[in-house]
Amino acid sequence: MIRRGGRGDVPFLRDMVRHAFYWRWGAAEGPDVPASRYVDSWGRRGDAAAIALEHGARVGAAWFRLFSAEAPGYGFLDESIPELAIAVVPSRRGHGYGGELLDALIERAREEGYGALSLSVEPENPALNLYKRSGFRTVEDTPAACVMRADLGSEPSMGGAQ
Repeated sequence: MIRRGGRGDVPFLRDMVRHAFYWRWGAAEGPDVPASRYVDSWGRRGDAAAIALEHGARVGAAWFRLFSAEAPGYGFLDESIPELAIAVVPSRRGHGYGGELLDALIERAREEGYGALSLSVEPENPALNLYKRSGFRTVEDTPAACVMRADLGSEPSMGGAQ
């Protein structure tokens, strides 16, 4: 089941930020990662989240928020395009939650009138294929990360299709 996230989910979102940034088991945390930027002061204009539940337990989250040019996220394109983050707890990856979360959040972005979403993903991250299937296209590419954009229009997402 997927439900909308709220302020009560902020501690879980903080945990999910770690899973999103350090998706490889044993990856070292770097001091330059502004992970807290993705959830600090949650509830401001442009914040939205979706939470995946399995038997009542939270197993994943997807969220977006607007960033400023002065304090951008890794997938920042401009101040009018929310940046998406998504994570599923390691034991539940590969069970379709990522696609369901992505579909829910894309639909939410459409409902709120956003024309696009952006994200940043490492080229080795298996989620890259999910993003491509959901309409994200690379707009910046470096050895360290791909910045991707999905123009939302009115077409339904295909993220959950496997």
